[in-house]
Amino acid sequence: MTDGAAAAHPYQRVAAALRDRIDRGLWPVGHRLPSRSVLALEFAVGENVVRRALELLVAEGILEGRAGSGTFVRARQERRIMLRSLISQGRAGIAPPGFEGTWETESTARIAPPPPVARRLRLADGELCVRTAYEFLAPDRRPVMLTTSWEPMTLTGRTVVVLPEGGPLAGRGVAARMAHIGITVARAVEHIRPVRVDRHQAELLGIATGAQATSIQRTHYDTGDRPVETADIVIPAEHWEIAYEIRIELD
Repeated sequence: MTDGAAAAHPYQRVAAALRDRIDRGLWPVGHRLPSRSVLALEFAVGENVVRRALELLVAEGILEGRAGSGTFVRARQERRIMLRSLISQGRAGIAPPGFEGTWETESTARIAPPPPVARRLRLADGELCVRTAYEFLAPDRRPVMLTTSWEPMTLTGRTVVVLPEGGPLAGRGVAARMAHIGITVARAVEHIRPVRVDRHQAELLGIATGAQATSIQRTHYDTGDRPVETADIVIPAEHWEIAYEIRIELD
């Protein structure tokens, strides 16, 4: 579907009109929107069209619904720059460069990965992993990013780095931990796509179900091109703008 066709949908036209009122300050932060029926009459559309428009603006972080009270204009969150750097990735730990918060983790050993993860790690049937879930918190303790990492136990099992957040190299990142057990990480590949967060992710992040986010599927490879770790990173659009730094080398 083209952008022009998408823009023709009535709910998107309603959303654009409401967004314009908010952007121009006609509806300030905390303003309670008229009811769906009132907005439906104003725009000469059905209430389902208004509902979809409001859901879109909630997903964008512009509006918030309050149970039993209605829909309100939400305070815009300051977006930070997340730098994905081809220069500094190898030196980084688990947190992205410039991140000024903390994180909470939970690791589970000897767990069977889902089929897509097993394929990314090129695992044989029955091979197990360590799964580590990360919840990144801003200095004010707001959750701002989620990561789920998988590592084959054939590599790290029975070593001091089997748990990414335990042992002598806790929190040091994949490259440093693998180097400690004689594995040299040579490169990482990232696949990026836009997504909308599901209910579980929304609850963890404190945002609306269906809010816009970026999914980064990252896999680390050793010098023999063997995958040694893979992760799914969920980055809410309302918290982060992603930028890539690329080294330029002249011949």
